[in-house]
Amino acid sequence: MQPAYPTQTFARVVLPRSAVVTGMLMVGFALITAISAQIVLPVPGTPVPITGQTFAVLLAGAVLGSKAGAGSQIVYWALGAAGLPFYSSATGGWETATGATAGYFAGFIAAAWIIGYLAERGQDRTIDTALPAFLFGNTIIYVLGVAWLLVSVESIGTIDQALTAGFLPFVIGDGIKILAASLLLPTAWKMVETFRA
Repeated sequence: MQPAYPTQTFARVVLPRSAVVTGMLMVGFALITAISAQIVLPVPGTPVPITGQTFAVLLAGAVLGSKAGAGSQIVYWALGAAGLPFYSSATGGWETATGATAGYFAGFIAAAWIIGYLAERGQDRTIDTALPAFLFGNTIIYVLGVAWLLVSVESIGTIDQALTAGFLPFVIGDGIKILAASLLLPTAWKMVETFRA
Protein backbone atom coordinates (compact mmCIF):
# COMPACT_ATOMS: atom_id res chain seq x y z
CA MET A 1 0.00 0.00 0.00
CA GLN A 2 1.37 3.40 -1.02
CA PRO A 3 1.88 5.58 2.08
CA ALA A 4 0.25 8.98 2.33
CA TYR A 5 2.72 11.82 1.76
CA PRO A 6 5.23 9.46 0.08
CA THR A 7 7.99 12.05 -0.40
CA GLN A 8 7.40 14.14 2.72
CA THR A 9 9.19 14.09 6.04
CA PHE A 10 7.22 14.20 9.26
CA ALA A 11 8.05 17.86 9.94
CA ARG A 12 6.99 18.86 6.42
CA VAL A 13 3.59 17.27 6.91
CA VAL A 14 2.70 18.51 10.38
CA LEU A 15 4.30 21.99 10.32
CA PRO A 16 4.19 24.92 7.89
CA ARG A 17 6.91 25.11 5.28
CA SER A 18 9.13 28.13 5.82
CA ALA A 19 12.78 28.94 6.30
CA VAL A 20 12.00 30.28 9.78
CA VAL A 21 10.27 27.06 10.85
CA THR A 22 13.09 24.95 9.41
CA GLY A 23 15.69 27.05 11.21
CA MET A 24 13.79 26.77 14.49
CA LEU A 25 13.55 22.99 14.09
CA MET A 26 17.27 22.72 13.39
CA VAL A 27 18.10 24.71 16.52
CA GLY A 28 15.47 22.75 18.45
CA PHE A 29 17.00 19.40 17.53
CA ALA A 30 20.48 20.76 18.29
CA LEU A 31 19.20 21.58 21.78
CA ILE A 32 17.53 18.17 22.11
CA THR A 33 20.87 16.56 21.19
CA ALA A 34 22.62 18.75 23.76
CA ILE A 35 20.13 17.77 26.47
CA SER A 36 20.39 14.09 25.59
CA ALA A 37 24.19 14.40 25.81
CA GLN A 38 23.78 15.04 29.54
CA ILE A 39 22.43 11.51 30.02
CA VAL A 40 25.88 10.08 30.69
CA LEU A 41 27.16 6.70 31.75
CA PRO A 42 30.99 6.67 31.77
CA VAL A 43 32.66 3.58 30.31
CA PRO A 44 35.95 2.53 31.93
CA GLY A 45 38.90 2.41 29.55
CA THR A 46 37.45 4.64 26.83
CA PRO A 47 37.04 8.40 26.33
CA VAL A 48 33.58 7.72 24.85
CA PRO A 49 30.69 7.65 27.36
CA ILE A 50 27.26 6.15 26.84
CA THR A 51 24.81 9.02 26.24
CA GLY A 52 21.37 9.64 24.82
CA GLN A 53 22.70 11.57 21.83
CA THR A 54 22.27 8.93 19.15
CA PHE A 55 18.52 8.72 19.82
CA ALA A 56 18.25 12.46 19.17
CA VAL A 57 20.33 12.10 16.00
CA LEU A 58 18.08 9.32 14.64
CA LEU A 59 14.98 11.41 15.27
CA ALA A 60 16.55 14.55 13.81
CA GLY A 61 17.17 12.84 10.49
CA ALA A 62 13.81 11.11 10.33
CA VAL A 63 11.71 14.08 11.38
CA LEU A 64 13.56 16.86 9.55
CA GLY A 65 14.92 15.15 6.45
CA SER A 66 18.42 15.03 5.06
CA LYS A 67 19.48 18.69 4.86
CA ALA A 68 17.77 20.02 7.97
CA GLY A 69 18.58 16.87 9.94
CA ALA A 70 22.27 17.12 9.13
CA GLY A 71 22.05 20.87 9.66
CA SER A 72 20.75 20.37 13.19
CA GLN A 73 23.81 18.29 14.03
CA ILE A 74 26.15 20.83 12.46
CA VAL A 75 24.51 23.47 14.67
CA TYR A 76 24.92 21.17 17.69
CA TRP A 77 28.62 20.58 16.94
CA ALA A 78 29.30 24.26 16.19
CA LEU A 79 27.62 25.59 19.34
CA GLY A 80 29.54 23.09 21.45
CA ALA A 81 32.77 23.98 19.64
CA ALA A 82 32.10 27.64 20.39
CA GLY A 83 32.20 26.80 24.09
CA LEU A 84 28.61 26.16 25.08
CA PRO A 85 28.28 23.18 27.46
CA PHE A 86 26.50 21.05 24.86
CA TYR A 87 28.66 17.95 24.87
CA SER A 88 28.51 15.09 27.36
CA SER A 89 28.86 16.08 31.01
CA ALA A 90 28.25 19.74 30.07
CA THR A 91 31.57 20.12 28.26
CA GLY A 92 32.31 22.20 25.21
CA GLY A 93 35.08 24.03 23.38
CA TRP A 94 37.23 23.47 20.33
CA GLU A 95 39.51 20.95 21.97
CA THR A 96 36.57 18.68 22.80
CA ALA A 97 34.92 19.28 19.43
CA THR A 98 38.03 18.06 17.62
CA GLY A 99 39.21 15.56 20.22
CA ALA A 100 38.76 11.83 20.66
CA THR A 101 35.00 11.91 20.05
CA ALA A 102 35.15 14.11 16.93
CA GLY A 103 34.48 11.11 14.72
CA TYR A 104 31.17 10.57 16.47
CA PHE A 105 30.22 14.21 15.90
CA ALA A 106 30.96 13.74 12.20
CA GLY A 107 28.96 10.53 12.37
CA PHE A 108 25.99 12.40 13.83
CA ILE A 109 25.95 14.74 10.84
CA ALA A 110 26.35 11.94 8.29
CA ALA A 111 23.81 9.67 10.01
CA ALA A 112 21.19 12.42 10.21
CA TRP A 113 21.66 13.10 6.50
CA ILE A 114 21.41 9.41 5.53
CA ILE A 115 18.37 8.75 7.73
CA GLY A 116 16.75 11.94 6.45
CA TYR A 117 17.39 10.87 2.86
CA LEU A 118 15.71 7.54 3.56
CA ALA A 119 12.84 9.22 5.42
CA GLU A 120 12.24 11.47 2.42
CA ARG A 121 11.59 8.24 0.51
CA GLY A 122 9.13 6.88 3.06
CA GLN A 123 11.51 4.58 4.91
CA ASP A 124 10.35 5.78 8.34
CA ARG A 125 6.69 4.77 7.90
CA THR A 126 6.74 1.16 9.12
CA ILE A 127 8.96 -0.71 11.53
CA ASP A 128 10.03 -3.01 8.67
CA THR A 129 11.62 -0.08 6.84
CA ALA A 130 12.45 2.22 9.76
CA LEU A 131 14.50 -0.37 11.64
CA PRO A 132 17.07 -0.94 8.86
CA ALA A 133 17.19 2.80 8.11
CA PHE A 134 18.03 3.65 11.71
CA LEU A 135 20.42 0.72 11.96
CA PHE A 136 22.26 1.92 8.87
CA GLY A 137 22.48 5.46 10.24
CA ASN A 138 23.81 4.23 13.56
CA THR A 139 26.40 2.12 11.75
CA ILE A 140 27.70 5.26 10.07
CA ILE A 141 28.20 6.81 13.52
CA TYR A 142 30.18 3.77 14.64
CA VAL A 143 32.34 3.65 11.52
CA LEU A 144 33.40 7.28 11.73
CA GLY A 145 33.70 7.28 15.51
CA VAL A 146 35.82 4.14 15.73
CA ALA A 147 38.01 5.19 12.80
CA TRP A 148 38.76 8.53 14.47
CA LEU A 149 39.58 6.85 17.78
CA LEU A 150 42.07 4.66 15.96
CA VAL A 151 43.93 7.60 14.42
CA SER A 152 43.59 10.17 17.21
CA VAL A 153 44.13 8.31 20.51
CA GLU A 154 47.70 7.17 21.10
CA SER A 155 46.72 4.35 23.47
CA ILE A 156 44.48 2.83 20.79
CA GLY A 157 46.77 1.20 18.27
CA THR A 158 44.74 -1.62 16.74
CA ILE A 159 41.30 -2.03 15.26
CA ASP A 160 40.46 -4.48 18.05
CA GLN A 161 41.28 -1.85 20.65
CA ALA A 162 39.26 0.75 18.76
CA LEU A 163 36.25 -1.55 18.57
CA THR A 164 36.56 -2.37 22.27
CA ALA A 165 36.71 1.33 23.15
CA GLY A 166 34.25 2.75 20.66
CA PHE A 167 31.78 0.08 19.61
CA LEU A 168 31.24 -2.94 21.86
CA PRO A 169 30.17 -1.08 25.05
CA PHE A 170 27.43 0.74 23.14
CA VAL A 171 25.74 -2.01 21.15
CA ILE A 172 22.99 -2.87 23.63
CA GLY A 173 22.11 0.73 24.46
CA ASP A 174 22.08 1.80 20.84
CA GLY A 175 20.01 -1.25 19.93
CA ILE A 176 17.37 -0.09 22.41
CA LYS A 177 17.46 3.44 20.98
CA ILE A 178 17.17 2.14 17.41
CA LEU A 179 14.20 -0.01 18.34
CA ALA A 180 12.53 2.87 20.19
CA ALA A 181 12.94 5.20 17.21
CA SER A 182 11.69 2.46 14.87
CA LEU A 183 8.51 2.20 16.92
CA LEU A 184 8.07 5.93 17.54
CA LEU A 185 8.17 7.23 13.97
CA PRO A 186 5.73 4.74 12.41
CA THR A 187 3.37 5.31 15.35
CA ALA A 188 3.54 9.07 14.85
CA TRP A 189 2.86 8.66 11.13
CA LYS A 190 -0.17 6.48 11.84
CA MET A 191 -1.54 9.09 14.20
CA VAL A 192 -1.11 11.85 11.58
CA GLU A 193 -2.72 9.77 8.83
CA THR A 194 -5.62 8.80 11.12
CA PHE A 195 -6.16 12.41 12.19
CA ARG A 196 -6.12 13.70 8.61
CA ALA A 197 -8.20 10.89 7.12
